[in-house]
Amino acid sequence: MAEVAFWGYGLAAFAYLVFALYVFVAWRGGRPGGVLLAAVLLSCLWTLANAAYVRASVPVLLLAATVLDVLRGGAWLLFVVVLLRPLWGGRLKWPALAAAAVVGAQLLAMGGDVALGEPLLFQEAMLAAWLGHAIVGLMLVEQLFRGLPAASRWGVKPLCIALGAGYIFELYLFADATLFSRIDQDVWAVRGFAHALLIPLIALSGTRNPSWTLRMSMSREMVFHSTALAVAGLYLLVIAAAAYYVRYFGGDWGRALQMTLLFAGLLLLGALFFSGTLRARLRVFLSKHLFSYRYDYRSEWLRFTQALASAGKGLDLGQSVIKALSDLVESPGGTLWLRDAYGNCAMHSRLNQQAMQALEPLDSELCRFLDEREWVINLEEYRSRPAPYGGLVLPEWLSSLGDAWLVIPLKGSEALIGFVVLSTPRAPFDIDWEVLDLLKTAQRQAAGYLERMQAAEALLEARKFESFNRMTAFVVHDLKNLVAQLALMLKNAERHKDNPEFQKDMLETVANVEARMRGLMAQLQEKRSIDPPRTVDVAAIIDRVCAARRGQRPAVTRRDSATAPHEARAHPERLERIIGHIVQNALDATSQDGSVEIELQDCGDGRLRVVVEDTGCGMSADFLRERLSRPFQTTKASGMGIGVFETRQYLKEIGGGVHFESEPGRGTRVTLELPRVTRDHSAALDGASEAHA
Repeated sequence: MAEVAFWGYGLAAFAYLVFALYVFVAWRGGRPGGVLLAAVLLSCLWTLANAAYVRASVPVLLLAATVLDVLRGGAWLLFVVVLLRPLWGGRLKWPALAAAAVVGAQLLAMGGDVALGEPLLFQEAMLAAWLGHAIVGLMLVEQLFRGLPAASRWGVKPLCIALGAGYIFELYLFADATLFSRIDQDVWAVRGFAHALLIPLIALSGTRNPSWTLRMSMSREMVFHSTALAVAGLYLLVIAAAAYYVRYFGGDWGRALQMTLLFAGLLLLGALFFSGTLRARLRVFLSKHLFSYRYDYRSEWLRFTQALASAGKGLDLGQSVIKALSDLVESPGGTLWLRDAYGNCAMHSRLNQQAMQALEPLDSELCRFLDEREWVINLEEYRSRPAPYGGLVLPEWLSSLGDAWLVIPLKGSEALIGFVVLSTPRAPFDIDWEVLDLLKTAQRQAAGYLERMQAAEALLEARKFESFNRMTAFVVHDLKNLVAQLALMLKNAERHKDNPEFQKDMLETVANVEARMRGLMAQLQEKRSIDPPRTVDVAAIIDRVCAARRGQRPAVTRRDSATAPHEARAHPERLERIIGHIVQNALDATSQDGSVEIELQDCGDGRLRVVVEDTGCGMSADFLRERLSRPFQTTKASGMGIGVFETRQYLKEIGGGVHFESEPGRGTRVTLELPRVTRDHSAALDGASEAHA
């Protein structure tokens, strides 16, 4: 048993060390806490000395272990005496004298054994002293438990169970030793570990007694998992014992039946561990019988916030809200109902529930009740005692839900935004003031998340409409230019209708307008450019712009004489429309006796510049700085104010730019910059475009 003793005392020493550190950090200077810390430290040293003695077998280590054993036993007796003092009115009573006497007897017996050179723990006097120690310890524990009022025993019950079990273990060990004049080595080997098993109960009492001035707390999750582990261990011991019995009495079939029983037991244990109902029942049982408050609010709130923040990982935000609320009350799921744009609450999300098409108007009796009172409606209570709900009549769809349990309002910053209907819990669950307060607080935070979700969805929808409206404005602006061409053609039709050249030009204009309108419709419907960008001859585009406005006054003149292609990468029709828009603006701002000039410049820096200059009315510096490039800002009575905005956006898209210089009464100079494309580069780009197409 030496190996068992070494590991038993070694693990016990580690457990006591961890507990001592915990008590030291939690201690706030009170006497009970200080005595407890001393008892735990001495217990740690005692188990460590025993482990060292088992490994080295040095007599001095046995002496040290025996001294520490007496001291740690006295420290635990002193701890109980300190707890008993308030019950005695501050006066020392006979149990305290008995404790002092038994510790003194142990020290005398040990001193006598050392003086006579006898082995420790084997002499009758020493065994009798230890037996008396166990009896006195049980008496003190009984005095502590019985001396407290019934309402106060809850705090020290785990401590009394732990110390009582420890003293019973000591009583058995030394009573057996006294009867047979020897120490049972098997029992002695597990003595340290047996005492270490008492630590969780002592710690639990520490959390329940602030008067010890210990800031100790035990996590509910730790209690839950520890209890589940202990129950599983007990279950496996029972199964193992049954299997051993079957094997022992089963004859030839014994081993086969044993293996079958063990496998069945493990299978059943796994099924129980994965059962949500069993876990829920265990959690409710522990909360009722081990804690003064049902919830550990810190962990519950962290878990609730994490559940809301993890939306998108398999669950949407609505389902995350349902799960976060249902986990607080052990419900398997439910449904979330949110208000819509039509004044109704409709099902938005569901978790472990069937979909429903029902609608609940916001002005219905149920929604008004939830909005005004913010009550959590317990449907079980409503069916048995409807009086507290003031005559509330539930809608038919809610009454038809057989597993509906709680209706939780979701109250936003101003009004009701919806509600959650939770399903019947997995285990019986009492709804008291603590549960209602937690649900009301949680629903406020959930409503805030949902309000932000609805605001984000509304903003996204508004941006989609804004994008569509902006594209529509661009299309309407282009249609205005096409209508202007048709109007000019009709204006000249009466005078030139018999001219074959005019008729030919008219047909070409109508065909061009029809093609442009089809392209605009495609752009509006498909939300894409009319054609892909390609290499274009900017000089040819300028020629077409000037030709299209040859009948207007003043005439548009070109100052350059470019004959070789000057190419850029752009959309031909969009670039022609933009240059045409700039030229048309110049014509509109200039009187018939003025001038409008256009020039193409190749500056040799990889850019082409199209300069449009007029002698019109001009623009002020404030207008240029603050209003010119903003959409829907214009100085023309019939303008829409998006031409310059579209020009700047498009040129930025293809890597160009636009610059304005103007002065009131002296005219305007507009410079369009385009990225120039060389001949070789142009061929390569066009080849790549064709291959991609």
